[in-house]
Amino acid sequence: MTFRAPKGTNDILPPESDWWREAHRVWDALCEQFGYGLVLTPIFEDTEVFARGVGGDTEVVEKQMYTFDDKAGRSLTLRPEQTASVVRAQIQAGGVGSRFKCAYWGPMFRYERPQKGRYRQFYQAGVEYLGSASPEADVEVIELGYRFLERLGVENVELRLNSIGDPADRAAYREVIRAFLNERRDALSEDSVRRIDANPMRVLDSKADAEVVADAPTPVDHLGVEAQTHFDAVRAGLDAIGIPSVLDPRLVRGLDYYNRTVFEYVPLGYDAAQSAAGGGGRYDGLFEVLGGKPTPGVGLAMGLDRIELASAQRGRTSQLDAYVASIDESRRTDARALVSRLRSSGLKVETADQHRSVKAQFKDADRLGARFVVVIGDEFDDGMATVRSLADGEQRSVALENLSEWITSQ
Repeated sequence: MTFRAPKGTNDILPPESDWWREAHRVWDALCEQFGYGLVLTPIFEDTEVFARGVGGDTEVVEKQMYTFDDKAGRSLTLRPEQTASVVRAQIQAGGVGSRFKCAYWGPMFRYERPQKGRYRQFYQAGVEYLGSASPEADVEVIELGYRFLERLGVENVELRLNSIGDPADRAAYREVIRAFLNERRDALSEDSVRRIDANPMRVLDSKADAEVVADAPTPVDHLGVEAQTHFDAVRAGLDAIGIPSVLDPRLVRGLDYYNRTVFEYVPLGYDAAQSAAGGGGRYDGLFEVLGGKPTPGVGLAMGLDRIELASAQRGRTSQLDAYVASIDESRRTDARALVSRLRSSGLKVETADQHRSVKAQFKDADRLGARFVVVIGDEFDDGMATVRSLADGEQRSVALENLSEWITSQ
């Protein structure tokens, strides 16, 4: 009997995983630059955290959550997203004193029909900016996601932006959109008909009903003064830092906790049913929904599986600095000692795990993508090594005491 990974999941192995390791490094460095500390939350939560936080009338809660009872009969759910978990964690920790900025990275779980860029176990990198109602917080979060895509070589990205208003704006708009949808009830899908009364804005997000709602009134045309002022400030802030955006008046996102700003990053060269590489928005009411004190917040989640598919830098991204080869078995100990020393200096170095011919070692170095092969022979006793560049075949003698600095400088 042989086993395979469950449907909708992937094994990510070298060299493909080189991209993932580099993406993780880029994300961590970027979040540190922007002042976001690391947060780690459980992979599973009390089911109500997501049922309340994400919204009971969403696709995620209705159809996609992995929910189970533990041995004590408690209903638990594998996280389909992490914003609700972060908010729950902050409420449990006593709330947000002034402002709190955090970042995360990890697997999420949704029972969806697997297709290109959409999996049942998928990976997200995200940030949450809690405690600030300022449009500047929205701008900062949006910029961080945009810079992440830039640094990973994702080209021709369109930032799509909208505002769905404050609760009062949404209440008034719901009546407008509900009347519009009721006039077209017979043309709508079964799911959308069911949502007309409970949550009509979700119908704007329905791919199956895109043609029916193409001329529907939109939330951005029904904003109150405060929400409009906030949205104008967000757009002006993005313009000021050189990030272009386009207004997408039908963008509402698929989770119920959003208010005011919502956004998505869409790589125009990426062809898939699910084209957004990430997105997010403001969720000022989520703390109260989960039992906390009123606290504004804005965040984003980047879909790493889709970003990897859209990235111009896919495939091998890491490269060995050097491969240490020994001319014969008598130099294996010297080679291993040199490998240890070079690794301690911060270089990426490999060597054979047993004696092999010099030709075989060079083939191994080339397969592993080494920049240089350091050959250990009799000159090692005189403090020297022969170094060959695999790019152009140039060969030179380098003093062992200067070897790590020499490789780093090349």
